[in-house]
Order: sequence, then C-alpha cells, then structure tokens
Amino acid sequence: MEMKKTIYIADDDNNIRTAIKSFLENEGYEVAAFETGDLLLAFFKEKSCDLIILDVMMPGLDGFAICTELRKISTVPIIMLTARDSDIDYANGLSLGSDDYFTKPFSAISLVMRVKSIFRRIEFENQKPSNGKALVFGDVAIDEMNKEVKVKSELITLTPNEYDLLKYMVENNDRAVSRDELLENIWGYQTEIETRATDDTVRRLRKKMADSAVCIEAVWGFGFKLKVCDENE
Repeated sequence: MEMKKTIYIADDDNNIRTAIKSFLENEGYEVAAFETGDLLLAFFKEKSCDLIILDVMMPGLDGFAICTELRKISTVPIIMLTARDSDIDYANGLSLGSDDYFTKPFSAISLVMRVKSIFRRIEFENQKPSNGKALVFGDVAIDEMNKEVKVKSELITLTPNEYDLLKYMVENNDRAVSRDELLENIWGYQTEIETRATDDTVRRLRKKMADSAVCIEAVWGFGFKLKVCDENE
C-alpha cells in the first residue's frame, strides 16, 4: 500500500491555514500546519515531509528566509504564498529555490491542483532510467547521477526547477520547446494553469550561465531553444 504524502504548511492567518489543510486532507494527504516558518523549519529538521507550502509574510523569519534555510538541507518541493503581487517577490521566490508561487487571494482548488502536479512530476522523474552518462551540449555538462551542472568544467549551483528545465532542453536541443511543453514536463501542469514559472526560471538560468557559450533563445510567441552562440554575437 502506497504511503500517504505528507505536507507542511506555514501561514500566520488561521483561516487560510485551516482552509488549505482541510482541502489537502480531503484529497488524502497528511498535513501539519504551523503559525510561523520558524516552527515549520524546526519540525522539518526533526522529521521531513514531501512538500511545503510557505507564506512569505510571517512573524519571525519570513518565507524567503525559511526557503533559503530549507534549501541548505533539502530539495523538498516548496510552494510560496504572498499577499503582494510583485514581480520582484515572484522572482525572489523562484531564485531561492521554490517550485512555484501563489498570490493571495487564491483558489484552494487551484493550489491542490498544483500540489498534485508537482507530485506527478516527481514520480515521473523517479521512474525515468538513467544511463549514468553525462549529458553534454556545447560547454554545458549535466551529471544525472549527482544532479550537477558544469559550465566550462566549473560547477554552477541550480535550483531543482532550473536543473530540470536545463536538462530537458539539453535532451531536446534539436528543436524549439514550447512553454506549455515545459510546464507539463517540468512542473507537471496542464496548459490551462496560468504561471510565469517558465519565463522566470529561464531568466535565472541565463544569469547563472552567463559565462557559457550555450544560449537559451526565445522563440517569439512559442517558447525557447538552446543554441551554441558565437562569442561575437
């Protein structure tokens, strides 16, 4: 019998915390809810979980700080919540390693859909066989066994989603990849789910790969394509 997935929630708003907990438990998940991120972090260090839903604005350490601390010890999927509809907040959350971002108010049903999508994606990745060989494109080498990426033999630090997106594009470097395809295969989302996750993740990857000859080109109105660029371009 398959073990239930365990989810931790941290939000100082009791109504939101209770509503999310109730919806997730109705879907069969085991849920622990905390009033602050500090409490969640302390509990996680004692007993890990399968996914975390983390509010940004909380007493004590804010959600960004908690996300940073969690990423030092785990690659557990993290969904961040905020009352501020800010591109800077959104980008900050993704750059720190969160898997996605919700702006309040939001639909609890939509949140549950994304939780399910993340778990589907993880299950799919775990089932994919690895031949143990490095994936190479231009001066980029991906070590699938250790989930490491090197540019010109120098290790670069990527979040889980940045790693998965780059790996997928290297595997499909002979063609352009649409945003919808990336959403489905990296995040596990259906095309009707609205998110800026692809564009923001690509933006972060470009910065981290600034020294690489490999470029992530935008294909207008469609998606992205990998290319080995001329240094003079």
